Amino acid sequence: MQIMKLVALPSRTGRHLQRYNKGFRQVVGCVPYRIRDTTKTQLVDDITLDDLEILLISSQKSTRLMFPKGGWELDEDIELAASRETLEEAGVVGLLGEKLGEWIFKSKSQEKFHEGSMFPLYVTEELEIWPEKNLRHRVWMTVNEARQACAAVWMKEALEEFVCQFTCRSRKVEVNQDPLTSCLLALYGSEDLSFTAQTADKEVDRYLIS
Repeated sequence: MQIMKLVALPSRTGRHLQRYNKGFRQVVGCVPYRIRDTTKTQLVDDITLDDLEILLISSQKSTRLMFPKGGWELDEDIELAASRETLEEAGVVGLLGEKLGEWIFKSKSQEKFHEGSMFPLYVTEELEIWPEKNLRHRVWMTVNEARQACAAVWMKEALEEFVCQFTCRSRKVEVNQDPLTSCLLALYGSEDLSFTAQTADKEVDRYLIS
């Protein structure tokens, strides 16, 4: 699905294509990040957590900050769903890494449990126009600031898993790659990366790691 087509369309609504697993509604989202000093991608060994910025977005109905996420639907694979939700809600596209994990969390609005999957997303483009631009605002911040600001405990856990992946793998890359590939290999350890670019954002801070 082309990015410009997604940008021109409104966010998906309704539940007729919604996926469920053992009664849990399946949602998927991303931890979007970027490197502040992009020249450092040529010196991957020098990249630290202090060089990263994490993107959070506001809830539609409050000032609570969270990562973009939403329903995984039957007509898309999980990577496309994660990229689509991130584009719709946060207006960014980029390169997905390997899944950070799965969490079971309780919806505050519906009193039901959902199954959430999260991916890291290296942001390569920040769009000026996106489907939910008038409903949310986005904020770039440091890793430590994101740890404090993110409202959902299960999303904080996803952020910590991202931090673990980054710190464990950031020194395992060949620096003769092009800068973007080097940065991504540092985090994901593979060249098999997916590039693809609503919303249940009222969960309580209660979770179980599946």
